[in-house]
Amino acid sequence: MSAPADAGAAPLRGATLAITSLALALGTFMQVLDGTIANVSLPTIAGNLGVSTDNGTWVITSFAVANGVTVPLTGWLMQRFGVVKTFTVSVILFTIASLLCGLAWDLSSLIGFRILQGAVSGPMIPGSQALLISIFPAHKRGTALSIWSMTTLTAPVLGPVLGGYISDNYHWGWIFLMNVPVGIACAFVSWRSLASRETPTRKLPIDTVGLILLAFWVFSLQTMLDLGKDRDWFNNPLIVILLVCAIVGFAAWLIWELTDGNPAVDLSLFARRNFAFGTLALCLGYALFFANNLLLPLWLQAQMGYTATWAGFVAAPSGIVAVIATPFISKLKIDPRWLTTTAFLIFAASYFMRSQYTPDASFWTLMFPLLLQGLAMSMFFVPLVTISFDGIPGDRVPSASGISNFARITAGSFAASIITTSWDRREALHQTRLTEVGTAYSPIYRQAVEQLQAAGMTSTQAAGSIMRQIVTQSYLLASVEVFWICGWMAVAMVGVIWLTRRPAPSDIVVAAD
Repeated sequence: MSAPADAGAAPLRGATLAITSLALALGTFMQVLDGTIANVSLPTIAGNLGVSTDNGTWVITSFAVANGVTVPLTGWLMQRFGVVKTFTVSVILFTIASLLCGLAWDLSSLIGFRILQGAVSGPMIPGSQALLISIFPAHKRGTALSIWSMTTLTAPVLGPVLGGYISDNYHWGWIFLMNVPVGIACAFVSWRSLASRETPTRKLPIDTVGLILLAFWVFSLQTMLDLGKDRDWFNNPLIVILLVCAIVGFAAWLIWELTDGNPAVDLSLFARRNFAFGTLALCLGYALFFANNLLLPLWLQAQMGYTATWAGFVAAPSGIVAVIATPFISKLKIDPRWLTTTAFLIFAASYFMRSQYTPDASFWTLMFPLLLQGLAMSMFFVPLVTISFDGIPGDRVPSASGISNFARITAGSFAASIITTSWDRREALHQTRLTEVGTAYSPIYRQAVEQLQAAGMTSTQAAGSIMRQIVTQSYLLASVEVFWICGWMAVAMVGVIWLTRRPAPSDIVVAAD
């Protein structure tokens, strides 16, 4: 949630309103798109840069971590410099960072530019929301929020498809370079139309120490999670050092934020039951959603023979259903706890259905659980935010929104590292077990070799073909296990929801996506 836009300025009208609305919507669209567009492109990016897909996940997590860490700064920036200026500068810097990402020459440079891209994009979503609300008349606020909501939901639809199509037909850099003309247009229109409507500014203290400590422990923990699987975890001194840094940094940050007069993150909000449990459910639910959205395209491309484009088509229906269902769900006047309960149960059903995947699963079989996921998305974010912000005074909403979004984004990036690590470790275990019965002394193995030789293969080719099948089956078993565990975790979140109180009706609007 940003500082409120200037309430004294008259609403825009006609073509100016339409063009400005489109520009602001594109600001949200770009930021959300870049959080998902690289998911299906990851194998292509990793292969082009000569690194493993495991290392390539840094492209996803670096953006998410940097964005999450800078989100708590958004309220301070908009009160210090104004909503219009902060949003416009953020869009310009995001455009420059996108250009650099598209021109990256190796993994290290790409990760560095993705960190920059994530760091400067923090104000884009809350800024676009606040400005959209300010340019519409009060009685059309619902229209403004509908425009904003549609952009946050359509971006995940187009992200996988665009990312897949570009990766299959052009250089992967274009998934970032296409932001450049859009960003230039967005910044130009926003500044030209809204510069005269700048919000009041005031000098505020900034918690520099708290932000540095926050970045330090989050970076240490994320780096440990990303590097651990390749360095034998705690048998490696660097991983141990990173863990110690994360623990010490977190403890120091916790103490500082609880004792500082102007903390960057107001942890006292967690004393409120609805905020504490609502944020917990939001973070864990989003972590499961984010991690599964990363794992499925990786598995489809690495083991199922799908191109990036078709992996995107499998994922796209999730967003389409969410876009269609959200307007209907938003009109339901029922207890938000029932909506979120339904969302978690549908998420669980989606994950359990994925745990039944087989090596010969058709496109429609793979896609159907994603349709259910889209329905769950339509009743997940807004009801949970409503629960979390129940009873919080208006002057503390920006701080609460910053904490909620920081926790959600970083939870997603941590989950991405954890799920890919679990996936690889379970695959290694299953491959070991399957190989034990696939030796030259096994009747099953000898029979398979004989059948393949009868089909024209040499003994070496037959052995290679069998090994490939073992690897494919191992990854399938690992995938369905992960999906199954995620299903039960989604069910467990229902219990967390009912630890909250029923929220009272409220007109407070916050950036939930």
